[in-house]
Amino acid sequence: MESTNQKNYTVPIIMMIILFAMISFVTNLAAPMGVVLKNQFGASNFLGMLGNFANFAAYAFMGIPAGKLLEKIGYKKTALAAIAVGFIGVGIQYLSGTAGSFAVYVLGAFVAGFSMCMLNTVVNPMLNTLGGGGNKGNQLIQVGGTLNSLCATIVPMMVGALVGEVTKANITDVYPVMYMAMGIFLTIFVVLYFVNIPEPHIAKSTGVKHAHSPWAFRHFVLGAVGIFVYVGIEVGIPGTMNLFLADPNAGGVGAATAGFVAGTYWFLMLIGRTIGAAIGGKVSSKTMLTGASAVGILLVLLAMFSPITSTVSMPVIQTNDVGSISLGMVSVPINALYLMLCGLCTSVMWGGIFNLAVEGLGKYVAAASGIFMMMVCGGGILPLIQNAIADATTYMTSYWVPIAGFAYLLYYALIGSKNVNQDIPVE
Repeated sequence: MESTNQKNYTVPIIMMIILFAMISFVTNLAAPMGVVLKNQFGASNFLGMLGNFANFAAYAFMGIPAGKLLEKIGYKKTALAAIAVGFIGVGIQYLSGTAGSFAVYVLGAFVAGFSMCMLNTVVNPMLNTLGGGGNKGNQLIQVGGTLNSLCATIVPMMVGALVGEVTKANITDVYPVMYMAMGIFLTIFVVLYFVNIPEPHIAKSTGVKHAHSPWAFRHFVLGAVGIFVYVGIEVGIPGTMNLFLADPNAGGVGAATAGFVAGTYWFLMLIGRTIGAAIGGKVSSKTMLTGASAVGILLVLLAMFSPITSTVSMPVIQTNDVGSISLGMVSVPINALYLMLCGLCTSVMWGGIFNLAVEGLGKYVAAASGIFMMMVCGGGILPLIQNAIADATTYMTSYWVPIAGFAYLLYYALIGSKNVNQDIPVE
């Protein structure tokens, strides 16, 4: 009977893993689209990042409600609702190309952000449940996380290759990516609708009120700020680097090359997560976060103070005049190499911050998870601030924002993560 149940769950497991990848696919479409928005609408770097801001701002509104929705209507209905919202969000972005409207695109990014938040809330626990918990459940989540990173790698490259020449960039150029996203959402919706999945955690009202909340713990509050800062760093470094490289007056390597370099950052995150998982049983979260933050500061400083005229060669995907794609060596500013390597640092931060922040929270961990999802909005706010600085000064000067973020995370790892509220009962 057990093997039959396992077989029955194969299809929804595959669907959830694909959705795990789609979270990254849709989310990481926003930052490279900044190159398109800058050309088509004459937008500044600040305005170019508004789509990314809108996508992440949705988390601030939907983080906690998504958790409550999951408790009340269960995995399946929450996932179906999230997929429908995602389809509509990408559809609105598609219509923005037809209408030639900047505002419509930003609206679509905001709607898509609601979907990504809902999917983030449901996919992790759903995979864990479908896998029966324990090692199998964790293994499925790791597989999903790997595909998530893979999509983050591919999307900037796809956008860059489709756009080709920056001076001709238009939302309509990116239609194939949007068609792909809507097609996958529609397929998964239909399949999930007809598949039965377990619902072990639908909430049953008990009327019990806890005396405290996660906000009563100093190390959690500082950790929540850490998540806000971390996601802002993770998105801001490659997003601004993409704009820098595609700008003819700055990096000047073209949209396709810029997209490939930005994609390589996410690929290094994939490698970093693999390494982090391998050493996680031997190296503490505190040590890992401390090392990653310190190295991150060093790499960004090297990027900021190295001359843009210094270049290095790296393999990139290129497009020629007839639109064909090939792999070749291209010189890019050495600044981009240092920023790209930051992907190894940011890769291990989410887990480290989460583990340190929920240590000793006991029964308050579930509520803490919802708050963490809300704080993901930092991925929209900090890159927006960074690119406002880039507009007012230079691209490299704007990287003081990630420097400040890495410095805060270093402080949190060394000092702020200590639980000073152990007198609060958590059982």
